Amino acid sequence: MKPQLISPPPPRARGPRLRRAARGLAVALAAAVLPVGATLPAGAVLPAGMLPVGAAPAAQAAPVLLSQGRPALASSTENGGTPASAAVDGNTGTRWSSAFSDPQWLQVDLGARATISQVTLRWETAYGRAFQIQTSDDGSAWTSIYSITTGTGGEQSLTVAGAGRYVRMYGTQRATGYGYSLWEFQVYGESGGTGGPPVEPTDPRNPNFGPNTRIFDPSTPTSQIQSHLNSIFTQQETNQFGPNRYAVLFKPGTYTADVNLGFFTQVAGLGLSPDDVNLNGHVRAEAFWMGGNATQNFWRSAENLSVTLPAGVSVERWAVSQAAPYRRMHLRGGQNQIQLWNGGDGWSSGGLMADTRIDGLVVSGSQQQWYSRNSEFGNGWTGSVWNMVFQGVTGAPAPHFPNPSHTVLDTTPVVREKPFLYVDSGGVYRVFVPALRTNSRGTSWYGKTPAGTSISLDQFFIARPGTTAATMNAALAQGKHLIISPGVYNLDQTLRITRPDTVVLGLGLATLVPQNGITAVSVADVPGAKVAGILIDAGPVSSPTLMEIGPPGAAANNAANPISLHDVFFRIGGPGVGRAATTLVVNSDHVIGDHMWLWRADHGTGVGWNVNTADTGLIVNGDDVTMYGLFVEHYQKYQTIWNGNGGRTYFYQNEMPYDPPNQAAWMNGSSRGWAAYKVADHVTSHQAWGLGSYCVFTTDAGIAADRAFEVPQNPNVRFTNMVTVSLGGAGTIARIINNAGGTSNSSNLVSYLTNYP
Repeated sequence: MKPQLISPPPPRARGPRLRRAARGLAVALAAAVLPVGATLPAGAVLPAGMLPVGAAPAAQAAPVLLSQGRPALASSTENGGTPASAAVDGNTGTRWSSAFSDPQWLQVDLGARATISQVTLRWETAYGRAFQIQTSDDGSAWTSIYSITTGTGGEQSLTVAGAGRYVRMYGTQRATGYGYSLWEFQVYGESGGTGGPPVEPTDPRNPNFGPNTRIFDPSTPTSQIQSHLNSIFTQQETNQFGPNRYAVLFKPGTYTADVNLGFFTQVAGLGLSPDDVNLNGHVRAEAFWMGGNATQNFWRSAENLSVTLPAGVSVERWAVSQAAPYRRMHLRGGQNQIQLWNGGDGWSSGGLMADTRIDGLVVSGSQQQWYSRNSEFGNGWTGSVWNMVFQGVTGAPAPHFPNPSHTVLDTTPVVREKPFLYVDSGGVYRVFVPALRTNSRGTSWYGKTPAGTSISLDQFFIARPGTTAATMNAALAQGKHLIISPGVYNLDQTLRITRPDTVVLGLGLATLVPQNGITAVSVADVPGAKVAGILIDAGPVSSPTLMEIGPPGAAANNAANPISLHDVFFRIGGPGVGRAATTLVVNSDHVIGDHMWLWRADHGTGVGWNVNTADTGLIVNGDDVTMYGLFVEHYQKYQTIWNGNGGRTYFYQNEMPYDPPNQAAWMNGSSRGWAAYKVADHVTSHQAWGLGSYCVFTTDAGIAADRAFEVPQNPNVRFTNMVTVSLGGAGTIARIINNAGGTSNSSNLVSYLTNYP
């Protein structure tokens, strides 16, 4: 939010990262069986492995190795290195080792429930004298299936009997003064368990998206469509922190409708191309509810539609701030313009336009900052305030900074567009997963066939309000993708995404609230996992983190098929008390973040310096992580900490916390305040373009931050086009980056710096 005027402690260096280009994969082929009395057609041959009932196989099948290459976690790692994954990689030259204390544990996620018959431990010199083998269906409640107090180290092959999705070694007494250290932790047994109760199948022609989703087709009377739209908007126009969530979906065809979007409302077309659905009318966001000031127009989205304005009308308004993507849209008509503010009567404060075609002109007006990616502006762009970034955009203005403040990058190095729901020509609902693009420019769809993969909805489980975390986890464990329909979901266990290429897609800003201090979502270090369209609200009991991508020490090379996050938003406080030490931790390499807002609330309910406590927004430990359109605001220590090498950020918006009670309460050792963006001292390569950090200290305007950006002195750590702003002169940012750049304060509200070093 802007007025209407114009962590953890510094991280230690990690140990060497272990790289493996490939991991072994154990594949179990279950023998099929012919029923008694079944006969084969003449000339038919039994497939390999298929036996008639009663026939004796030549040999009894051995237990199958289930754990190799599966996601692994540990209670600790020695000196920040030796990751848990090293014990399940099939490489006897790599190992996991723990801290020098008891108890310690190492666990592996088998991906689904399995019957366990053998566990083999290959110990390094530091072994466990007393330990248990435990199983669990949910990673929380554990059952011991083997216990020993006289461990001898070396290689131990243990015969066990148990079942579960998760298996761990739980050590209670070390045999040496060191920790526990395993070259390999191997779990054998029989897979094929359910990992939980069977889940409801999805009819791909008639899916149930829950009570808060409206689906229209061209036969729906126009008056009925407009009545539904008006009813939702009336309820949601000012409902900033309410629990209601809505998705409004249009099947391919032509409609006449005025879509005015309030809070927690998504409007989307169900075509493979935005041009498959055309609305004659408007898809708009305005701020008359706040006197024209759009700095609180959050949490809404327009996606996958084309819009033709009414006759005689040439202006569309998309007056929004954070968490309000205008994505995969087409505003038709070269004579038209889209305004990114309310049209002369207020401010707006940051947003995203991606994979979008505007035939006419984009007018930013009083919009304070904006990120446009892979879009096409037929008649260009006009306007600038503090920080406008264009990447892979045809029709972008010429590069110029700071006046106008246009940062222009010709291409986008590597990106995957957000997955989306559509209906094919046969009436089957599918999710389209766009292909990875490299060095791209323009949209993925206009004048071309989009590249990607379609997944029928019968491969998805649809969560609806009231669906439990256990049911969602069971569906994920059974290999289903997940759609979360509009609603608020209180999670009593972490949602665990463990399978490669899993798609988790929220509709209508579906909201997840972790209970009892748990992490809301964890993604294993697997290729191609995708999470899109969700809001995670912190619960009243502080969570160590709200979302984790990859376990600590993750080292898989997923460059060819990276994990990606799209329109994933976080909120700590606002609708009530929320607390979390860290919001998002990225441990995996090559992760792509495609538009995220991490927000410690500065207004609403449950807000205060000692109320909605949150140290750090984002911690990146993985290498070669890329963030597009990153918004991180109001955290109490470092807003962003970047520990991995090869990181890239394209557009960064930050506000320092409004509410430190005084300077003494907001000190980082001897430094005044905490930087908005910290690149760790050991990092040797990092790049960032188009970054803004602002302050407005509402309780004490005398508070200062010594700098906005804090980075190591290295020629391969490069920052381009930065701005700091003292909003209304309420506070000071003394320097832009390290000790470089001007001061922003009551005498000089705005300072710019084009390059560092």
